[in-house]
Amino acid sequence: MHILYLHQHFSTPAGSTATRSFAFARALVARGHRVTLATGRYQGAESGLAGPFRKGRREGRVAGFRVVEWDIAYANAMGIAARSAAFLRYAAAAARLALRERPDLIIASSTPLTVALPALCAKALRGIPFIFEIRDPWPELPRAMGVLPAPLAPLMEGLANLACRRAAAVVALSEGMAETAHARGADPARVQVIGNGCDLDLFGPHIAPWRPPEAAPWEVLALYAGAHGRANGLGVVVEAARLLAARGETRLRILLVGEGAEKTALMRAAAELRNITFLPPMPKREIAGLFAGSQMALHILADCPAFAGWTAPNKLMDGLAAGRPVISTAPGDAARLLTEGGAGMAVAPGDAVGLAAALLGLVEEPARRAAMGEAARSLAVRQHDRRLLAARFVALVESVPRAQPVLRKPAHFAMSGRG
Repeated sequence: MHILYLHQHFSTPAGSTATRSFAFARALVARGHRVTLATGRYQGAESGLAGPFRKGRREGRVAGFRVVEWDIAYANAMGIAARSAAFLRYAAAAARLALRERPDLIIASSTPLTVALPALCAKALRGIPFIFEIRDPWPELPRAMGVLPAPLAPLMEGLANLACRRAAAVVALSEGMAETAHARGADPARVQVIGNGCDLDLFGPHIAPWRPPEAAPWEVLALYAGAHGRANGLGVVVEAARLLAARGETRLRILLVGEGAEKTALMRAAAELRNITFLPPMPKREIAGLFAGSQMALHILADCPAFAGWTAPNKLMDGLAAGRPVISTAPGDAARLLTEGGAGMAVAPGDAVGLAAALLGLVEEPARRAAMGEAARSLAVRQHDRRLLAARFVALVESVPRAQPVLRKPAHFAMSGRG
C-alpha cells in the first residue's frame, strides 16, 4: 500500500523535536508498505535530507521511506500572520502532491489543523481515505489559553468538524483528545487512542552520560528539554530556582534546554541566578546523554485546566524512558501516571513553592530518587514502549479500506428535435 504521511513538523532523531512520525513511518515500511512523508522546515527539526532545495523542494530516502520537504519555514516564535501563511503554503503543496500521486491512504497528523485540508481535498476529488491524527486539539487548546484569534475561530471549528467526521479513522493521543473528536461528530468506533510512547533505544541506562561545563560535580541536575513558549509556563521554574537560591541551596542546578518565544524573557528574569542554566536546542541523541547525566526530569506546563486531559507530552515519556524521576506540573493523566506508578511527583500548576519543595526533597533523598527512577524505567518498558504503540498504529492503518474512485455523474445534453 502507498501511504502519504502528512506531518509539517516532521523530524528524525537528529533534530530536537518529537520523532513519533519517524518511528511510525519506519514501522509501516517494516510491514512492507511504501511511505512518502511530506514535511516543511520546522525550527529544531531535521528531515534527514541534506541536498539543496530546487524550486522550493527537495526529496530523498530516509530510514527506508521517501521524504519530500518543502522550503516552508516555521518557528514557534513566528507571529500569527507568518504562521498562517506557512500553514496554508504547506497545505497547498501537500494537496498538489496527493492529487498527483494518488496514494492508497493519507495520514494527516495535526498540528497544524490545516494539515486536514489536503486530506479532505484528496478524499473529495479522488476518493482517497485518510486517517486524522490529533496530536493537540485545535481549536480547543488555543481557545482555552486565550490565544485563538476571533476571526479564525469559525474557520477552525468547521475544519476540525469536517476532519473528524470524514476521516476513515481518528487517532487521538489521549482520552481527552478522543472526547473532542467525539464531540465533533466522529464515530466513536472509528476513534482510537494511541498515546505518545517511550523510545527505549534512544533513552535509558545504556546511554553514555554527559553534563554541561557549568555543572559542578556535586550538583544534582534537574532537566527540562522542550519548547520555551507560553504554553510551557517555565516562569514557575525560574521562580522556584529563585526560592532555592534565597535559601542558600547549592546542591541543585536546573537545566532548561530548547528554544521558544518566551526564552529571552526567561533568561532575563533569571539573569542573577547561579543555579539555572539555559542551553540551546540539541539533537535527541544529545538530549538522551544529558538525561543520563542528570538525576531528575521536569515536565512543566502552564496553569491551564484544559491541559489535564488534552496533552500527551513527549517530555514526560523521555523522562520515563531515561529512568529518571519526573516532577510534573500537569494535572490529570500525567499526575496520575507518575504518582500511581511511583515514578515521580505531581505539583500544582504555577506553584513555585511546591516545585521548589519537590526539587529539594529529591535532592535530599537520593535513595528515593533512585527508586523513582527505577519505577519510571519499568513503567516505560511495561506500558509505554513506542514499538508496541507503533504496532497498534500499523494495525489501524491496515484496517482502513482502500481508496474508492469518485464517480462522476455523466453530463446531460439537451437535445432538440425538429419535426
